[in-house]
Amino acid sequence: MYNEIVTDHFTHPRNVGVIENADAEGSVGNPVCGDYMTIYVKVDQGRIAEARFQTFGCSAAIAASSMMTEMVKGKTLDEAMTLTNMDIAKALGGLPQSKIHCSVLAADALHAAVREYRKRK
Repeated sequence: MYNEIVTDHFTHPRNVGVIENADAEGSVGNPVCGDYMTIYVKVDQGRIAEARFQTFGCSAAIAASSMMTEMVKGKTLDEAMTLTNMDIAKALGGLPQSKIHCSVLAADALHAAVREYRKRK
């Protein structure tokens, strides 16, 4: 059902965990499927220096969270806000149509974290 990239990011997720004293975090969930994710970011000179995640959900949700954290490191906050769910799905080599919502959650959690950071600053 899943390609090699999705399987790799699910079985060997990158950047799992909490960032202590994170500059911001964003949490989103989907009550229909039960997926829930929180993204933590550290920002240095306007760029995302570190991103970590905690995801409760299916393998596609974990893979999307993992890929998103890899994609966003080093990006400016404006660049992070332009990252779409389709960018994440494409980087994963595609997701089944029934799992696209997982990439939506990852993008939404990232955008929530950036909005929180901007609100705090």
